[in-house]
Amino acid sequence: MKRADPPPPTSLEGQFLIAMPSLREEPFARSVVYVCAHRDDGAMGLIINQRASEIDFAQLLTQLGIVPAEPAIRLPRQAETVRVVRGGPVETGRGFVLHSADYGATDSTVKIADDVCLTATIDILRAIANGAGPARAVLALGYAGWSSGQLESEILANGWLTCPADPALIFDADDGSKYDRALAKLGVHVGMLSSDAGHA
Repeated sequence: MKRADPPPPTSLEGQFLIAMPSLREEPFARSVVYVCAHRDDGAMGLIINQRASEIDFAQLLTQLGIVPAEPAIRLPRQAETVRVVRGGPVETGRGFVLHSADYGATDSTVKIADDVCLTATIDILRAIANGAGPARAVLALGYAGWSSGQLESEILANGWLTCPADPALIFDADDGSKYDRALAKLGVHVGMLSSDAGHA
């Protein structure tokens, strides 16, 4: 497992972005994004609260030829809990696995925070299917990306709130309440938010 170069002091890496009500366009409306990388040249994150209803993890493993399609196949219990989410609008055919730090595939795993890592190779899917993967994982299809300075501009324009990420919120299955629970970490209720930028 490798650790990325330390992020700059103003980096939001390892933080949540919580969409403000003014951010109404899909896929970002009511989204919670886990920021995986934030450097001078841009940022990359994964939306963690939008379930991909069109496919589940077992179907994905079958499509990729990792497990046979027979109905008799039994996945390890750990694999049955892996959620598939729509991670963002960029490269939607590519998978990114956010997972607990108890699994690390040498060079292909990047540690983002103490208990959150990112692996984007098929090896982790094989490991999960064989019962040798991480204890907690979520597979994101696609990602959200921002060019240099773009995310900072969106935050200044009242598009996003930020807060420290909570691994429990990343990995639990209750996607429907994640937006409200992320806001609650800031002591905010969605009714308190204005869609207009304020100036003092």
